[in-house]
Amino acid sequence: MKRILLIVLVFATSLTYAQDTTNYWKTKGSLTFNFNQSYFSNWSAGGDNSLAGLPKFNYQASYAKDKISWDNKLNLALGYTVTGNSKAMKSDDLIELYSLFGYKMKKNWYATIMLKFSSQFAKGYDYGVDSSTYVSKFMAPAYLDFGPGIAYKLPDWLTINVSPLTARMTFVNDQDLADAGSFGLDPAIVDSNGNIVTHASKTKFQLGAKLTAAIQYEIFKNVTLGTSLELFSDYLHNPQDVIVNWKTLVRMKVNSWLNVDFNTELFYDKSVKFYDAAGVDLGSKVQLKQNLMVGIGISF
Repeated sequence: MKRILLIVLVFATSLTYAQDTTNYWKTKGSLTFNFNQSYFSNWSAGGDNSLAGLPKFNYQASYAKDKISWDNKLNLALGYTVTGNSKAMKSDDLIELYSLFGYKMKKNWYATIMLKFSSQFAKGYDYGVDSSTYVSKFMAPAYLDFGPGIAYKLPDWLTINVSPLTARMTFVNDQDLADAGSFGLDPAIVDSNGNIVTHASKTKFQLGAKLTAAIQYEIFKNVTLGTSLELFSDYLHNPQDVIVNWKTLVRMKVNSWLNVDFNTELFYDKSVKFYDAAGVDLGSKVQLKQNLMVGIGISF
């Protein structure tokens, strides 16, 4: 686990220092603080005060020289919401590093090698079931995808990459969560009394095909659309059960430092199960997350 983290950190750091004597790099980034707030005082219809904050950091570094291209993205986010007198509840949490190295074969077509790592910073809770027991934390889960492929790219706005042989590692670096079979892992083996006989593995290996499609486009003046779709099919286990991850961000830029963001994320993995407070298996579900927030930030 430490080796994997070290590899990812070294890789991310290399983006800062890997500069050619001639500048073949294009870089851009943004640091934003998104928020929303509501306040009630003697309001007869009722209501709770609320405050939500979501800082985000996004950075892109792209290299292009002759037939070589290398696109890198780093996305970080961690947000909380406070309603009334309740404790702060996590609203967003993301660590994501994506890299696509390409060798141009012909116009717009590239032979590629893809790497993606994703996890989160803080513990997460299912507030509707049990707000005292965490269901996720840093490196639980974490995902690492790696594989060769072919990409079709239209400069500055479209990339479609197909990796027919993608290795995926799922990490759940918490024995209790792993034993419970969280995030698609095989659960611990228990005896007739429910006592653990053999602890679950904290990793899961999958080998399959992955398709990634990403669009970044200005649909109107000062209104940009960014969307990415990832599909993964595991050759080794139920290849018909495709894992879906679809993210969308619409950003309306008011001026150089103020914007309005509307983002959604849809995720589905049939192997990820849900349970009620009594431990009854509710099966898999389509997971959906959505935010509409005003943001203050800088671009560089």
